[in-house]
Amino acid sequence: MRILIMGGTRFIGVYLTKILVEQGHEVVLFNRGNKPAPVEGVKQIKGDRTDASGLKEKLSQEKFDAVFDNNGRELGDTQPLAEIFKDRVQHFVYMSSAGVYLKSDQLPHIEGDPVDPKSRHKGKHETEAYLAQSGLPWTSIRPTYIYGPQNYNDLEAWFFDRIIRNRPVPIPGNGMHITQFGHCQDLAMAMAAVLGNEAAVGQIYNVSGDRFITFDGLARACAEATGQSADAIKLVHYDPKQFDFGKRKAFPLRVQHFFASVNKAMNELNWKPQYDLISGLQDSFQNDYQASGREQSEVDFSTDDEILKAV
Repeated sequence: MRILIMGGTRFIGVYLTKILVEQGHEVVLFNRGNKPAPVEGVKQIKGDRTDASGLKEKLSQEKFDAVFDNNGRELGDTQPLAEIFKDRVQHFVYMSSAGVYLKSDQLPHIEGDPVDPKSRHKGKHETEAYLAQSGLPWTSIRPTYIYGPQNYNDLEAWFFDRIIRNRPVPIPGNGMHITQFGHCQDLAMAMAAVLGNEAAVGQIYNVSGDRFITFDGLARACAEATGQSADAIKLVHYDPKQFDFGKRKAFPLRVQHFFASVNKAMNELNWKPQYDLISGLQDSFQNDYQASGREQSEVDFSTDDEILKAV
């Protein structure tokens, strides 16, 4: 297949590009050209996707079998792209988020659960709703928290920062909120598994790890990944409602139960996660955190200190 990836030079796009090239596909990236392609020889079309007329000018004459829209956040980001390739592609794969789900007493979230109209990810669901009516052969992917090497969001690195410096790890609540991480390589493999799968057309898939973990358990898992004893780290619990941090972020995860079933993806895409949480965190710690020298960098622990002083 000749495949267009929107983005392709950061995090998930890097993994997906490598997988598709290894599978023998011809991959083309559309981005601003600020970073080199992750695989030598992969063509890049330089442009700004927010410029609808420019997008049409650069892509309307191109022919693709499939499109991966990895970085569309709002409907206005994706609609021009979808209009260009309507009736012209075999598959249009959209990167959504499990963050669209409405908070519920029944967990894990499954595809078809109500969505939150006030979610900061509501643009993702609006895009899914548009694609469902567009006539495109579409599939949507809803990951939970994504982690692994090249992660530009401070998730696992937030824990690593504290653990390797022998600092207490401040955990909001009682530490028993349950969450879910999915490794970037596993996510990219699931995305690639959508191609050529007729059963996936018109479907939404949760994609993440196949097990869930508490906040305290996540901290201990991060400690184990760094080679330290899970029992040696000090966890400090606090009530986040007693603090006003303004725009500062005291903890990298939403303080609620947040996890989704990946059974549908496993059953219909012939896919399963290859990384368990410990091996995935070890991959991230060794091949990103340590490799980048982050353990030597200065970290702002002012919010931690505020919490620890009060507690």
